[in-house]
Amino acid sequence: MKANKLTRAVQLALTGVLVASGASQAQQEIERTTTAQTSAEAQTANDEERISITGTRIKRDSFSVSTPLVVMDKEAIQDAGLENLAEVLVENMPSLSAGVSNSNSQSSVQNTGLSTIDLRDLGTDRTLTLIDGRRVVSNSYSGNYISLSTIPAKMVERVEIISGGASAVYGSDAIAGVVNIITTQGSEGFNINAKGGGTTNGGGEEFSLDAGYGSSFDNGKGYVYMASSWDREFGIKATDRGRSAVEADFDYNTSLLCNEMDTIDGDQCMRDITQADWANKSDDAPGGVFEEEGADEGKGWYYTEAGLQSGFNQNEHGYASSQLGNLKIPEDRFATAVKVDYAISADTEFYGQLHYSLNESYNVKTPEGQDENDDELLLDPDTNLPVAELPEPGEIQPDNPFIPDEIAANHSSQIDWDRRFTEVGNVTTDNKRETLRTFAGLRGFVFNDWNWDVSAGYGKFKQEQTRLNEINIINLSQGLNAERLNDGTIQCKDAAARQAGCVPVNLFGLGSITPEMADWIRANPTITTDIEQINVVGYMSGELFELPAGPVSSAFGIEYRRDTQKLSTSEEQRYGGITFNVVPTFKGDMDVIEAFGELSLPLVRDAALAQSLDMDLSLRLADYSPENIDIVSSFKTGLTWVPVNGYLIRANFARAQRAPNITELLSPPRGDYDSFNDICDGVTADSTDEGHEACRQDPGIQAAIAQNGVFEDETSGYSPNTGNPNLKEETADTYTLGISAQPEQIEGLRIALDYYDISIKDAIGQVENEDILTECYNSSAPYGESNPFCNDIRRDEDGQLQEILQRVFNLDEIITRGYDVAAEYRFETQNWGEFTFRTDWTHVIEYTVTRETISDGLQSNRYDGELDSGIFTDSAVASITWRQDGWRLRWKARYKSDSVDDFGREEDYLELFAENDTACAQNSDDCITNPEVPAYLYFPSYITHDLSVSYDLPEEVSGADMRLYAGVKNLFDNLGPFVPRVGDVQSGSRGNFESQFGGGVGRYVYAGLSMNF
Repeated sequence: MKANKLTRAVQLALTGVLVASGASQAQQEIERTTTAQTSAEAQTANDEERISITGTRIKRDSFSVSTPLVVMDKEAIQDAGLENLAEVLVENMPSLSAGVSNSNSQSSVQNTGLSTIDLRDLGTDRTLTLIDGRRVVSNSYSGNYISLSTIPAKMVERVEIISGGASAVYGSDAIAGVVNIITTQGSEGFNINAKGGGTTNGGGEEFSLDAGYGSSFDNGKGYVYMASSWDREFGIKATDRGRSAVEADFDYNTSLLCNEMDTIDGDQCMRDITQADWANKSDDAPGGVFEEEGADEGKGWYYTEAGLQSGFNQNEHGYASSQLGNLKIPEDRFATAVKVDYAISADTEFYGQLHYSLNESYNVKTPEGQDENDDELLLDPDTNLPVAELPEPGEIQPDNPFIPDEIAANHSSQIDWDRRFTEVGNVTTDNKRETLRTFAGLRGFVFNDWNWDVSAGYGKFKQEQTRLNEINIINLSQGLNAERLNDGTIQCKDAAARQAGCVPVNLFGLGSITPEMADWIRANPTITTDIEQINVVGYMSGELFELPAGPVSSAFGIEYRRDTQKLSTSEEQRYGGITFNVVPTFKGDMDVIEAFGELSLPLVRDAALAQSLDMDLSLRLADYSPENIDIVSSFKTGLTWVPVNGYLIRANFARAQRAPNITELLSPPRGDYDSFNDICDGVTADSTDEGHEACRQDPGIQAAIAQNGVFEDETSGYSPNTGNPNLKEETADTYTLGISAQPEQIEGLRIALDYYDISIKDAIGQVENEDILTECYNSSAPYGESNPFCNDIRRDEDGQLQEILQRVFNLDEIITRGYDVAAEYRFETQNWGEFTFRTDWTHVIEYTVTRETISDGLQSNRYDGELDSGIFTDSAVASITWRQDGWRLRWKARYKSDSVDDFGREEDYLELFAENDTACAQNSDDCITNPEVPAYLYFPSYITHDLSVSYDLPEEVSGADMRLYAGVKNLFDNLGPFVPRVGDVQSGSRGNFESQFGGGVGRYVYAGLSMNF
């Protein structure tokens, strides 16, 4: 394999990265392609063996690609002080955001414990993650989610990120770009790293142990590297943070134009109260609440440690859930991997890798709460449709033997109740994930200087999820229907239920539900996901012919991939009747065969104002097995121009695609509940509100009007997600234009500026429930079967909504534009060591989503600068690094610009103020003289600071190659602004913390030891 040139090739590549991006050994490298070389240097590069660079299969020097490339090396990863690779990347690269993480997935059904990234905020599904340039099996049935926590830390040499469409090289999903994890190569001997840390506010402890070993064998023909990682994150409980105990339910009073918080006396303007008055509790309680509506009449019974009480007040006596649950989910991770290279002959090499990981997360939530009218979805196993009458626990009958005398003496009819089932246990999501990834192949040379590569890969992912301590509503209803026999024995009334093992359930009192009762009503549904991927790829690369400016390089090949997916669920998970979403069993597969080619054309060399000018061309054609997806063509054209020494200009246009995944295509309805208003609520025989004329055409609504004079909505909010076999591929056009500069006049200064413009057509998305209702009942399209939105709405015989299918469609156009700036200045002093100053900044000019509706044509919504969307107008990272005599000290600051909670809230507020201005100008009694700007609508910028230090001990002192390191993240403990967890605020908040502002982690201190021997 021409091993004698390998060392020089690696050195040359690293030199190119340094020249192009200005990265240093201690700093994140931004490879903005070519910062110009002299002609002699370029010729030297052409004479050397070239290596693979992310974004192309053509072997080339690393500073001659036209697409912006960001590189983060091992040293920068180590200095981040985090074990989770996704967190490291998100914290150091402003163009990246967290996809799924342990700080934002507490409410997810299937994705707790994943660790994914999102480039340009276009979604994890549109960011293709690779390992050594290869696709790998997904870690979720939700989409192509690659969890970065499945890779051993010592196996990661560096991470390369391409911004912009790369489907022409790598195929589907590379719309936003590519994240390529390059594995360790060439490391010799053992390396062990141990690290521990925790937050200064309590909780958040982490411990990790990483080991790696590399060695050549058989006289240098072969090389093997093995790595393993074990990491335990203890998570952060809400009880670890005092802010989580604040009961904040915020609303804006649109009549008084004041900010309100809920109290034990109801909503009150915040100007008239203090935080000590805030209160927000649920309307249930451990031990139960009975006849809550009769509290003013001496009823409203509830239990405390002192026994039965009356006069229940929800915000005074209800269940306080604000300090239960996790701010950061605990997780255990183990990953191991091995890679082998072996030179079979002078021109042929075998290579292979095997990766295995085991990830377990445990997300503890509050115990389940229920009342007598809380019905739950139950599907008919034969039709897979909801049964006509959904099960509910029901009222407690007056002859129930558990009713206390005081309640029985004051109530002779059925008893309403509301209870928190603490004896059953906290609702908990237990996720266990196993991932196996392997590939092997042969590569070598043919025709003297052509490279060839043929390989096959296999991946298997298995997730076993158990949802603990949900409530079986059918069993609860049977248990509440109890009777006392003459001998004093209490039993379930229903004989069939007794035959099934029914246990009478006592709701009255703290701890009144015995372990036997809890076992009878407890439900532990399970979901098992199996995903497999087979991948075969072969390609050749080499020089086709000579142009006056140099040789034309090329690469071409074919690739086959098959993805299969199976989702298996337990019976109660599949058909419902429990306090959890219905998730059906389904399976599917997809095949694709692709052909691809690349050309690199040298157009000009050593001309006036053109030391070099090169063009890159690539094309990929893909044939997918789903009938609705045509032959997909992706292509790219790029130019790199070096006008004078030290300056590079590059431009790139790419057409990229994302094919729908198996779940988007084939999933049957997967249960979900959403809050929405039925457009038909309040319809009468002659009402004229929007949509009411069409509403009256529904037979159930007609019957309700005939019987009651009005139809009143009592919907449960059931809105399952479902696939769509008619989906086609998304198509994105990406333009990038950039310049890199390394002026000779300022030694050590490097600057890069890149503009991007990404437009995605036919983007796959869902229509909101209220929009579905509007499109059916109040659009230019006729109501009925010819309207596709009406077909996704189902009502029962009383006109009540039984379900609205949230089907996915090709319906959006997404546009995002912005620019990235990277600057670095490095210099050495005679006595004070080496200093490196660096900044990376991403500015979003536009992020809009446009949707075509039946009723209103095109509707566009803006999201840049909106906290609820997590898209900040400006994000930046800046650092200063000092090195001397084995010491390394780094200070780093991260910045996120100010934001608006939700643009819809802002629009409503501006309309309210405009109406009030008009009322005041007319001297109306409705005028509010001092209206308050809505609180928690505008949030300030967010800045954190990190400090890290390391020292390489001399071998004569330590007896080994040893490095000690320590650091503090978020040095000044910036927890971000207070974000109420309940009410009008739209951005997601848990414990009154926002995940975009650290999610309550705060200051984190760590220390570790690394040894090589």
